[in-house]
Amino acid sequence: MSQELPTSHLELRTLVTSSGVLELSLEEAPLAPLGPNDVLIRVEASPINPSDLGLLLAGADLTKIETGGTDERPHVTAPIDQAVLRSLAARFDQSLTVGNEGAGTVIATGDSPAATALLGRTVAVAGGSMYAQYRVIDASGCLVLPEGTTARDGASSFVNPLTTLGMIGTMRREGHTALVHTAAASNLGRMLVRVCQEENVPLVCIVRSAEQVDILRDLGAEYICNSSADSFMSDLIAAITATGATLAFDATGGGSLASSILTAMEVAASATASSYSRYGSTTHKQVYIYGGLDRSPTVLTRNFGFAWGLGGWLLTPFLMSLGADGLAQLRQRVADGLHTTFASTYTEEVTLEGALRRDALQTYARQATGEKFLITPWGD
Repeated sequence: MSQELPTSHLELRTLVTSSGVLELSLEEAPLAPLGPNDVLIRVEASPINPSDLGLLLAGADLTKIETGGTDERPHVTAPIDQAVLRSLAARFDQSLTVGNEGAGTVIATGDSPAATALLGRTVAVAGGSMYAQYRVIDASGCLVLPEGTTARDGASSFVNPLTTLGMIGTMRREGHTALVHTAAASNLGRMLVRVCQEENVPLVCIVRSAEQVDILRDLGAEYICNSSADSFMSDLIAAITATGATLAFDATGGGSLASSILTAMEVAASATASSYSRYGSTTHKQVYIYGGLDRSPTVLTRNFGFAWGLGGWLLTPFLMSLGADGLAQLRQRVADGLHTTFASTYTEEVTLEGALRRDALQTYARQATGEKFLITPWGD
């Protein structure tokens, strides 16, 4: 390393007080010295994913936001309901960094060959603490982006792309042959459509509006069910019957959607039964909840027999099960398809300061389909 390094930087912090208040702020923090295999990344783009919002916002009531501080150092507070607060005791009064993934330019490195090879390269990382001006990370955690790929192009290289590949990997590992996916018009949902087309995997897409049906139809999706339509249940049964889907990934979490999917799978499975069984079909039906777009309780109406499962699904345990070589293969596939299969789009870009504006907070907290924010810490 020959250049002088910054010794501190700004990073976005979230804190929950024991009295039930969420505090969001920009804080100046020291940068750790670089070890031999470390690189210093100038963070240029980091997406706001649903998986970031639980840590960032902690379930606070954003209709009661209070803002303070200055334009350069804004400070935001919002109350947290006591029912929510009970689940947050482990993080009381701790100032935490946020941001699962992002991309930027390596501006300095340690002296190991692996680190020095990255100097000047645009890389993507999923090391946490990405809502910041800089990030120090081990060189092994960097995905080198293809020449000509910008940080914006590569900012979402991990969470959504690897989730789609993880869903298909889970499907094959568990012996299913087709998928059902909810919130299917999201960035992740559109990626999954493209990946399933490449892999010839039948996919049933569940959306919430006619406009979202059109979005997926334009992508070439074949089986699309609108949950707001009067014909939703009959459409869902028909799509599951046609595809043979017995596995679903549900981004909503709350309400009765998971129950409806299991019911539709049971109807499809029972249609070919040679005789009646009071225990339902012997076909195992599985729904994995991997998101929380609907914060209401998950409601099950037990009319889908006994061969079923409902559980949670996280990306990290799946990736850990692959081993280093398997993960490297998936990462390379994502890098090769950043402009096609795994391309992401954003509706708004904000600086670190802009991410704490009242209107921005209330917009991206809605997690509305088609509204995805990108943080560009330097505003360029």
